[in-house]
Amino acid sequence: MKKYLKFAGAVAFVFALVAFILLMATPGAYSNGILGDYNYPGTLVIFGGELNHAKYDLAWTGLISWILVLVAMLILCAGVVLPLLKVKALEKFAGVLNLVAVIALLAAGVLTFFSGLAFGGAQGAEGDNLKYWHLGAGWVVAGILALIGGVVAVLPAVVDFLGKKK
Repeated sequence: MKKYLKFAGAVAFVFALVAFILLMATPGAYSNGILGDYNYPGTLVIFGGELNHAKYDLAWTGLISWILVLVAMLILCAGVVLPLLKVKALEKFAGVLNLVAVIALLAAGVLTFFSGLAFGGAQGAEGDNLKYWHLGAGWVVAGILALIGGVVAVLPAVVDFLGKKK
């Protein structure tokens, strides 16, 4: 088991990468109101913009979630590369970076689940009208993958901490 823990950062990076791709490529929100069903692309939920000659505001939770996943991916890359340099000071720094990546992935996973309602609220929906706004399925999977990536990234620290208690 211990020999597989050194790959936890790389596995967490893969989860974060798939979550990042899903956030960009799948519908971020949909509404099933009286006028019909509408899918809103993930990029529209993240950055806002125009779709079919209508202007849409961004969902801040979607933008922050996207930024956190991107930051976590960059940190996880650095966390995989720094120990390969065989510098003792950098190895300790890699552990701190790993902790920041864990926090970023967990926060991104949680914020992703609020993006559908936040996007609907940014468009002026409130009260009963907000019940017609939902999160896209790809974004649900992206949120779950970000949370799993955060848990996987923290596994080496947990095992190391539990091993020192004995």
